[in-house]
Amino acid sequence: MALPMSLGVLLESEVIEDPLYKDDGLCVLGLFGKTAMQAGSPKEFLINTLADKHIYDLFRLDETDNQNRGGLIQAYYSQENRVLYLVLTSVCDNRQLLRACESLSAGIGHSDAHDSWKGADKQHCLALLYLFSLCHVLLLVHPTCCFDVTYDRLFRAVDALRQKTLPLLRAAIKDSNISKEWKVNCRPCPPRLLFVFQMNGTLRSCGGNGSDPSGGNADKPKKHSPRRRLQHALEDQIYRIFRKSRVLTNQSSNCLFTVPANQAFVYVVPGPEEDPVAAVLGQLRSNCALRENDTNTSVSGPRRYQQMRHSARHPSFNVESSSLSGGQLVDCSLKEFLWQHVELVLTKKGFDDSVGRNPQPSHFELPTYSKWAQVAYRLHQVMIANTDEESAELSVKVQSQLKVLEGFLDTDAKFSENRCQKALPLAHSTYQSNLPHNYTTTVHKNQLTQALRVYSQHARGVAFQHYALQLHEDCYKFWSNGHQLCEERSLTDQHCVHKFHLLPRPGEKPEMDHNPPILNHNSRGRSTGSCNCGRKQAPREDPFAIQAANYDFYQMLEEKCCGMLERIDFPVFQPSTPDPAPACEEAPRSPEVAAPVLSSGSEPSEVEKLKESIPASHTPGESTSLSLALSLGQSTDSLGPYGDGVGGEGQEKRPSLVDRQASTVEYLPGMLHSGCPKGLLPKFSSWSLVKLGPAKAYNPHTGLEQPGFLPGSSFLLPWDVVIRSRSEDEVGLTEPLDGGPSSWPAPNKALVGKRGSTGGLGRGRRRDDMARAFVGFEYEDSRGRRFLSSGPDKVVKVLGPGGAKEPATRALNTDMPLYIPSPAQGRGLKPNYAQLARLYIVVPDAHLEITLNPQVQLGSPPCSVFHPEQTELVLPPDGLWVLRFPYSYVTDRGPCYPPKDNQPLANYKVLRGILRANTASPLPPQ
Repeated sequence: MALPMSLGVLLESEVIEDPLYKDDGLCVLGLFGKTAMQAGSPKEFLINTLADKHIYDLFRLDETDNQNRGGLIQAYYSQENRVLYLVLTSVCDNRQLLRACESLSAGIGHSDAHDSWKGADKQHCLALLYLFSLCHVLLLVHPTCCFDVTYDRLFRAVDALRQKTLPLLRAAIKDSNISKEWKVNCRPCPPRLLFVFQMNGTLRSCGGNGSDPSGGNADKPKKHSPRRRLQHALEDQIYRIFRKSRVLTNQSSNCLFTVPANQAFVYVVPGPEEDPVAAVLGQLRSNCALRENDTNTSVSGPRRYQQMRHSARHPSFNVESSSLSGGQLVDCSLKEFLWQHVELVLTKKGFDDSVGRNPQPSHFELPTYSKWAQVAYRLHQVMIANTDEESAELSVKVQSQLKVLEGFLDTDAKFSENRCQKALPLAHSTYQSNLPHNYTTTVHKNQLTQALRVYSQHARGVAFQHYALQLHEDCYKFWSNGHQLCEERSLTDQHCVHKFHLLPRPGEKPEMDHNPPILNHNSRGRSTGSCNCGRKQAPREDPFAIQAANYDFYQMLEEKCCGMLERIDFPVFQPSTPDPAPACEEAPRSPEVAAPVLSSGSEPSEVEKLKESIPASHTPGESTSLSLALSLGQSTDSLGPYGDGVGGEGQEKRPSLVDRQASTVEYLPGMLHSGCPKGLLPKFSSWSLVKLGPAKAYNPHTGLEQPGFLPGSSFLLPWDVVIRSRSEDEVGLTEPLDGGPSSWPAPNKALVGKRGSTGGLGRGRRRDDMARAFVGFEYEDSRGRRFLSSGPDKVVKVLGPGGAKEPATRALNTDMPLYIPSPAQGRGLKPNYAQLARLYIVVPDAHLEITLNPQVQLGSPPCSVFHPEQTELVLPPDGLWVLRFPYSYVTDRGPCYPPKDNQPLANYKVLRGILRANTASPLPPQ
């Protein structure tokens, strides 16, 4: 064998042996251990010294590693010496350690890196067990001259692994042609372990003379050099450590390895000399000098070969000339140290390392290469390679036994687990402190954060992440096991107070004993509300559904109060099938596209832009409605909820195509707003429009006689509207009267065609030129306290008789807020808001059309604008009408909660233009 190779390659290949040595026994020598950080210090270089050949090259060592990367063990077979060298490489070697570090990715966690290192340690132990099962002599190489006590733990781990895997190894070699003792013990003999240490700089500095480095008597000569005394001290230390840990016992057959009782088993390799030239010359002189047993006669042929072999096997132990005086013994070389043990193997004497009163002899066998290779191959397939299908099952079982190593090798993980297990109860106590019986996800996360903070203060090591996950699971189990609060929030943004529960099905009764219980949502919030007309008040529960908030409560009061009143019903969904389905959610359109305001006189370019702005995913019915509306020249009310729709005074307004073609199969699951798909209606209306009576039912001197109003705040605001008779000279003279400045003449200017110089009633004007309507914006808070408002920041307050004097012009020409602070605040610091609940309109008995068009905006634009199912609604004359606004507002993205303390109220408003007055055409003469 010229070059070393992987053991797996050696076992699979056929080695051509010299016929002279084919039947001779074979000594197997294993090397393992650690290497120093200095260059040129790998343990493979020791084979160069032992074999007297340049086998391993310093500059080609990496190439050899690349070729043998598939195997952990490299082999070199010296046939002339009958010695097979096995070198184990692992992460303890610098080159393998560097490759292992490079293989770990940069983003790997601490726990994963620890598992990777411990996996490498386990494979190292398995490879060591392989060496201890095949070698006669083992050489432990250490880069310093101090014994590493971690080897004691390593050897105990390998011994425990050997006891676990011994039945499996016996099954692997039971068919081999070897002795019974080998089959039972799974090794040719108890291997002898030798130790090789490297000399460090401190001992080199004081080891040049024979003086005692401890500072004793320098004149008295010492029998042994400091290096030899160090060797003796290390032998005593190692023997005591292994004896105390029970790695070494009296009976060598029961031990993982043995050490000789009467021979040296520790060798300290001297360091390089200070003068490298002198060191090279001295080595050259020692190699070229003739020894005493060399002869001057030259011998040729086989006899010379036998002589060279005998010289190699029997190195000289004679004392050579030394600079030391006083008869001090000369230290032997590494080859001389090792060869005295190899000779015991090759001469079949074996090792008698048992001690005690009744020492038992241990078995010993010197196999030939063929027998050894047969056993080594089978064990290699079971313990290392795992490429043979026949031994695959045994190999899996051997790998499963590696868990026995965790107690020996993973002491840092054991410490980490103990530390984390102590920190876990502290974290649990922190999580459960100051907890209500039922709590929400937010509270759970906050408490879990505090628990993790306490846990991180005490937990350490590689088990940190594992027990942190366990803490997550434990806290979640505690929360979900009867402590989880219902996560549903009411439409007023309050949590349900029940623990996690199910909702009852239609017709099903609540069951508290069910697991989980079957209950309706309840936030324990109660408020006082009024009916549609406002004449009756009743307590109401905090609603969780839009139907309960805007429909069911008022339907319940309608049976007791306003069920017989005249009303205008808003269009709702009329199903044509027994099982209608809610409309599927589509991408909401922007308010600009969903609510265009176009009159019938729009330019063609605007119509084309509108057609381009319609998404390509509209339904065929929408396309047909759009094209039909455009071809008929109508107003495009089908494209938006609002439109003037009035081309002239005499033109009759046609109903919207969407109103006529509403879907009867799909309904709108919620409220109608500007972002909803066209052609869909809800199953119920969130708005209400009822008639309390004729116009004279309202007395401006007494106000609204309804419960809950604050004193002096129940008076409607007067709205004087100028109307004109349809005489022959005024035909076609019609102007919109919305209460704005255009409805009144300028100061000090007379009306056209009228006498007088003031804006009052002149002598030439008729009594029916002026009509008075009344308007009132009613706000109601959660306690049922009601009041009317005359502007965004003003509450109606009438102290004396005569009713309200302030006109309704200001309220009609501005955006009225949806929420305002209630004038009757409670004792708490939290402000109490009142919500716009109703709009009162007194329509006089005159030739006057009052158009109702409410639009509610919640948030800063662009946002959805809520409106009833029918817009531009003309109120009949001579009536006291009440428009009830929704209690809650919901979009397809969820409910619109009332504003918080830090949210501006100006973004929640009712847009101006809610009422518009026009002169009505007189009825034609009969």
